[in-house]
Amino acid sequence: MNLSAPASLRPISVCLLTLAVFAIGGCGTNPVTRKNELSFVSEQQEISIGNQQYLQSQQSAGGKFILDPALTAYVNEVGQKLVRVSDRPKLPFEFVVINDSVPNAWALPGGKLAINRGLLTELKSEAELAAVLSHEIVHAAARHGAKSVEQGTLLSAGAAIISVLAADKRNSELIDFAAQGSAALLSLRFSREHELEADQYGIDYMVRAGYDPRAAVELQETFVRLSGNKASNWLAGMFATHPPSQERVDANRRRAAGLPATLFRGEEVYRQKLAFLTQSRPAYAAHDEGRKLLEKEPAQALGKADQALKLEPREAMFHALRGDALKKLGRTAEAEQEYSEAIKYNGEYYAHHLNRGLVRQRLGNRPGAQNDLERSNALLPTAAAHYVLGNLAQDASNPARAIEHYKLAAGSDSDVGKRAGAALVRLDLPRNPGNYVQVEPVADNNGNLGLRVTNRTSLPLRNLRVIGTVAKTGFAREYALAAGLKPGQSALVPMGVRLAEFNVGLNQVRGQVRGAEPAE
Repeated sequence: MNLSAPASLRPISVCLLTLAVFAIGGCGTNPVTRKNELSFVSEQQEISIGNQQYLQSQQSAGGKFILDPALTAYVNEVGQKLVRVSDRPKLPFEFVVINDSVPNAWALPGGKLAINRGLLTELKSEAELAAVLSHEIVHAAARHGAKSVEQGTLLSAGAAIISVLAADKRNSELIDFAAQGSAALLSLRFSREHELEADQYGIDYMVRAGYDPRAAVELQETFVRLSGNKASNWLAGMFATHPPSQERVDANRRRAAGLPATLFRGEEVYRQKLAFLTQSRPAYAAHDEGRKLLEKEPAQALGKADQALKLEPREAMFHALRGDALKKLGRTAEAEQEYSEAIKYNGEYYAHHLNRGLVRQRLGNRPGAQNDLERSNALLPTAAAHYVLGNLAQDASNPARAIEHYKLAAGSDSDVGKRAGAALVRLDLPRNPGNYVQVEPVADNNGNLGLRVTNRTSLPLRNLRVIGTVAKTGFAREYALAAGLKPGQSALVPMGVRLAEFNVGLNQVRGQVRGAEPAE
């Protein structure tokens, strides 16, 4: 590319070069910034990505906050007011409140947005809420998430990035899960350019909708001040994906300076709409303290759960904490009862079903465990649920079903995933040894043939038998490895023949594993 070319020609050159290299997509105009850019994710694909990810993203983020439906309706009302003045008002925007105390908000492609309960309690006015929502609306409207998909696809030469490995520390030790195909973009850290764009055009949306733009400046000033507190839970939420900076404060201040300053702020109406959450903050604070105590002090965590339930007995997550503490204390039957209470108050959150399924399996209630774990997977697939379902299938003499579950669980790089991978090898290796042992023909400088045998599993293997063949010659001979193979280890098996004897190339030599056994 000629770097001295006029700036007005560079977007076209970029697109032409990219098309020549990848033979995909095309150049388009960004609907918000009006800049030319590479675009090969269509609007329909954006919407499809958001639709596919939204429900599972909500689950992996904490589930919907359902105790105050009027609050969600209010957030949606403010959000839709901003959508109507946005650059893409026809996108199917949706807004939900997530039941998590960590201050955060996120947007998926296609207009699927969420804001955490913990962020709502930190805001002081409807205008500040509008500042948060308009920022996220711009991320969706300006295709920031879609561009990340495009860039990720380009960088990985077509590899799918819509998958996630998540660890939910709020639940039991087994809920270190692989949420297949969900929440991929929740941990996305937008670029400096995208953050500035979302601030800039978000302020424009605020003014169009009648909100005081100074609220966006004040909000960023608060974020910058809070970002200095290393112990703040903001670091795990909003600041992880939307890092604040003085640059953003200054840019917002300049943007707002020339805009009307006598628009709606809505402090009083916001206080009224947040009345339930404000009243309930001590209960959620007790719950959050209990979560921190759970691992080392389960008895104290149980006390915090009781404290939270005394203040708000309808909150399912408080019952779930009580169940987790009872399970830690070895009171498994009581834990099952608490998880049942959690499901009674919120049967649409995967973790309640998962935890009850796990304790039911411990209690020997296999049908109940299976029903719970299947329901949990329907809401959010996890390695823990698939692993235990695999065990249940194996106990029921259904190896094919067990293998299906183990394969899904083994995709998680967690302790549960490793256990599932080991179980998969033990069960499936006798049936399909070629999936776990690689055999490659090799030849030295003198043409002596051999087979390089590699153990691709996480378990040591023994009694390995391989066969070497030479195409169109009728040669076929089986070999046994004298020693076993450790995980990842390779061994060379001499075939006892040379290429010259067959007058063929190495590409006509084949190797195949005939059998192997786990050594443990």
